[in-house]
Amino acid sequence: MGSLPAADEQLVRELYAAHARPLLGYVRGLTGGDTGRAEDVVQEALLRAWQHPEAFAADRKGRTSVRAWLFTVARNLVIDGERARRARPREVRSSTGVDGSGPDLVDVAGAVDDARLDQVLLAWEIAETLDSLTPEHRSVIIELYYRDQSVEAAANTLGIPQGTVKSRAYYALRALRAACEERGMTP
Repeated sequence: MGSLPAADEQLVRELYAAHARPLLGYVRGLTGGDTGRAEDVVQEALLRAWQHPEAFAADRKGRTSVRAWLFTVARNLVIDGERARRARPREVRSSTGVDGSGPDLVDVAGAVDDARLDQVLLAWEIAETLDSLTPEHRSVIIELYYRDQSVEAAANTLGIPQGTVKSRAYYALRALRAACEERGMTP
């Protein structure tokens, strides 16, 4: 097979007929049973064999090591694919999609539009600013504004009198405004 020209269609047919099925089984095991991914790897390995027929020429004893070469190439392709996957930025699920229709994957590295990215960054800054408040002030802000509870409901949840909720809310909002101003987050 090694003496045939690289563009020979017959070579590809012979390689596929002789090695595709065992190679697919092997790669499926390497990919955790992912048949689609395994088929892609087998196709790439066979393509590389077609491009480099000299790589599996007969050894000194006249034996060809085509299958061993294909298995090695396939294994390396799986390893390279896994390394590439791990090197990608982590994806997180947003509460609503970019178009507002529902959950959507958002690439933290910036695959979303600028408006959505600005919203995410602002929410992040607000969360950090909230962390700078005292636990008492933070809990009142969260109950009243994030959980949209009434003063009475917030008082019941926090186990404090309604007047204390109102007082803490007043001082918490002042502290939150001051913290936002320090960070340059006011209009």
